[in-house]
Amino acid sequence: MAAGVRQQLEERITELIFEMELAPGDPMPNEAHLIDLLAPAGRNSVREALRALHTRGIVDIRHGYGTFVGSAPLAAMAPGLLYRTRQLTRGNPGALRELVAVRRAIESGLIADVAARADEALLARLDAETARMRAEPDTADADRRFHLLLVEPLGNELAAQLIELFWDAFQHVRADLGPRPDPDETARCHEAITAALRAGAPEAARRAVLAHFDDVESRLDRL
Repeated sequence: MAAGVRQQLEERITELIFEMELAPGDPMPNEAHLIDLLAPAGRNSVREALRALHTRGIVDIRHGYGTFVGSAPLAAMAPGLLYRTRQLTRGNPGALRELVAVRRAIESGLIADVAARADEALLARLDAETARMRAEPDTADADRRFHLLLVEPLGNELAAQLIELFWDAFQHVRADLGPRPDPDETARCHEAITAALRAGAPEAARRAVLAHFDDVESRLDRL
């Protein structure tokens, strides 16, 4: 099937989901019904389009059970983002600055809202993650949890998925580029963010987030 024809068929299936007012997790029409709805497309063409939509999370093919509407998590973008990042950074670690810039914009833009909602329970969990950064030789897992915790009070699933997507891509490539950052230095940057949130100071929290990303960029420069 030609790429343009397949794309049109994928778009028709996507539109059917909205026309039929199906929600994530709802079953799609069975194959025979779907082929009727998409005529004159044939069985193989429909299956190929569904497989393509499955890779993007728009539909969920469960073998033995059927095809269901997917939630299209941003994690479906991860392989393409990782491939692009690895291509850009071959011989040029500075290209990771693109990922850092996206995360900087998201997290510094949201931190004032986080400051307005931060409670003692959240602050205690952030403290626990920075303590782990000092105690464990590899700070990556604690670092990841810290940044996801930051946006948790906002209930903004899109922001959380974007942060996780760009964090994972950055760390996957960063691991190939040399020694990991000093745990104490990493912890200090994160502790400054927590301290500003504890003080209820949104501007100080924003500055601490920016300083953290300045530190990340300076380490990239040293690479």
